[in-house]
This record gives sequence, C-alpha cells and structure tokens, in this order.
Amino acid sequence: MVTSSEILDHVHQLRRYARLLCGTPVDADDLVQSTLEKAVRNSGRFADGQDLRVWLFAILHNTFRSALRESRSRRDRETTWFESGPRSVTGSQESSAELSRVLAAIAELPTQQREILLLVSVEGFSTDEIAYTMDIPVGTVRSRLARGRDMLRRMLEHGSTVRPLAVVGGRDAG
Repeated sequence: MVTSSEILDHVHQLRRYARLLCGTPVDADDLVQSTLEKAVRNSGRFADGQDLRVWLFAILHNTFRSALRESRSRRDRETTWFESGPRSVTGSQESSAELSRVLAAIAELPTQQREILLLVSVEGFSTDEIAYTMDIPVGTVRSRLARGRDMLRRMLEHGSTVRPLAVVGGRDAG
C-alpha cells in the first residue's frame, strides 16, 4: 500500500503537467488537489510493484478528461495554457520569442497529440507509461506522438499553424 508521503513526493511533477493542461495556476492546483484526494482515498488499490508516478498521472489524466467533458469553455482551456510560459523564462528576447512561438504551435495541436507530446517531452514518460496512463494501446501512443511531432515540425518550419483535418474514422490527416 502506498503512503500519503510517497504520493506527495510527486506533487511538483503533477502540478507542472496540470499547469500545461489547464492554463492557469488556479485550475492546475484544483486538478492536482482532486488527483491527490483520489489517490489518497484509493491508495489501497495501488498494487505493489506498480509505478507510482504513472498511477498518479493516470488519475490526473482521467480527472482532467472528466472536467473537460463537463466544461463549456473547452476551447478556451485548450488554447490559453501557453500564455503564461514566456513570462517565467529568463534569457534573451530571442529565446523568449522562440519559446512563445513553440508554445503557440503546441497549443494548436489536436488535444490527443498535445497531451502525449507533453508527457514525453516535459514529463519524460515512455510510450508504455503513456499507454497505461491514458488507457490506450502503445501503438496508438506512438502514432499520435509521431503525427504530433511531424505537425509541430511543419508548423515551426513554415511559421504558421497547420490545421489538422479529421477524416472519417477519427484519424488526423496532415
């Protein structure tokens, strides 16, 4: 059984990912708090040998998805998270401008690709860990990651956003 102390060791990582998903520190803190409450309440369900970080991110992901389904301002939440990023960066004006450009491009990615790209690049998750966290096949994770990286690369090379097309069957076309 996992202890509350072990769960709390992951708050910083949960908060960082939640902030990228939610866009505001207040919403991110609410999401993390809900995640921690659920984790503590269900700590008896945590299996020995299971990766605690992956288990916690699965709870956070599912909590976030549930909140999105209930939210009427879904589009606002998906596009405003990047606005706070450049203010926290120190360095040259060029670095700040480039970071703003990258974050804006990431915000334009389809939600499923953006989530996976952030879990890999920011949180360092493996494709197997993401598959478990999101409860989807590893092949789906890999294809969404590849499509997301490709779309991001094209957006940054051309200096403009590339809108994904949804074709019948739910696949993204670029």
